[in-house]
Amino acid sequence: MSELALEELSALAAIYCEPDACEVLAVSETHGITFRIHINVRELDADVLLKLLFHLPVNYPSTLPEISVNSDQLTRAQCMDVKDKLLEQAKKHLSEPMVHELILWIQEHLKSVIKQSAPAGIEKAPLSKGMSTEDGIWMLLLHLDHMRAKTKYVRTLEKWASDLGLTGRLMFMGKIILILLQGDRNNIKEYLILQKTSKVDVDSSGKKCKEKMISVLCETRVQAQHQRFQMFEVKEYSTLDELQKEFETAGLTTLFSEFVPPLLK
Repeated sequence: MSELALEELSALAAIYCEPDACEVLAVSETHGITFRIHINVRELDADVLLKLLFHLPVNYPSTLPEISVNSDQLTRAQCMDVKDKLLEQAKKHLSEPMVHELILWIQEHLKSVIKQSAPAGIEKAPLSKGMSTEDGIWMLLLHLDHMRAKTKYVRTLEKWASDLGLTGRLMFMGKIILILLQGDRNNIKEYLILQKTSKVDVDSSGKKCKEKMISVLCETRVQAQHQRFQMFEVKEYSTLDELQKEFETAGLTTLFSEFVPPLLK
């Protein structure tokens, strides 16, 4: 792991020292560093709380960091635009510690970035069905609480994925059940409707029932660093490390760090 990355993390912790302002999620010799920074930016007479998740790979800063942006005051489209602009800025600082520079930059330029994006409260319209540009490829991460009729449930999910042309993984690790899907955004939305309205499982008395305990952890555009899955596969993992490697192989380290460890608490 880069000494520069560790020194930068130490400096950031000192700068953003307010409660919950800087949260270290993972430090690994083999996987790098993952941490979250919360900053308030004064825009349009109101504070915008930006939740910035950074993953610094082991060869950072020679390699760009992975960045995730969330905010309750911005739309998903605006958060994606903020992320894209931060990655553009990151390329200008390659081979030098850059996280603090990126934070200072977005504090200064947030207003102009979101002004060019969709207005708050309005999502960008999805592309029409069948369009094949990268903007039309989306990714969805779901968490299921349980499966009672596992064999039938799995067959149903495989059929839906096949019918809708979706690829990805149905992942089991202990009590954790995750569904990771990639495909046309409209088809993903159709999948969600099927998941929430069809009788896919059985209740404690054995009667067919709808899925009532599903959580949408993340829905976002597929990025250049993300691997495109070629098929929908069902996989079981013995350890959290095995599950983490699946995400890392697909270029989804940040997605794993942000959403999977909290499921263990």
